[in-house]
Amino acid sequence: MDVSQIGIAAAFALAAAGTTAGYGPTGTAVMGAWKKSYAQNKTPSFLHFIFLGVPLSQTFYGLILMIQLNAAVGVVEPGIILGAGLFGGFGLGFSAYWQGVVAGAGAEALSATGKGFTNYILVCGLVEAVALFIMVFIVAILLLV
Repeated sequence: MDVSQIGIAAAFALAAAGTTAGYGPTGTAVMGAWKKSYAQNKTPSFLHFIFLGVPLSQTFYGLILMIQLNAAVGVVEPGIILGAGLFGGFGLGFSAYWQGVVAGAGAEALSATGKGFTNYILVCGLVEAVALFIMVFIVAILLLV
């Protein structure tokens, strides 16, 4: 096995690990919002469920990056693939975690006010943009090497 295989696996694994970590703050905030609704005999808002899906996209980006890295084997030096996978996976995972934190805050704010869903999702989208930049730029670098 050459080191490129480690980078390929890391791209997906680290992104998925960040998504999982991001579900902690998001999940607890959403469950708290639902608990509040149930305690008041209200129907819980479906909008809270949307916040749960927010950190998942980075796992898909990790999968795309993994596929692109695998396609680069034999064309790009193994060390570059290793670095791209490690740094890309870490960046995607870090983004997923913080997106979970932001989505959790949005869920709590929506629960408290019943307003501002679009604003909260836009903030989540800004964190999402960072993950997209990571994935796109690493893939572009692979094409330039």
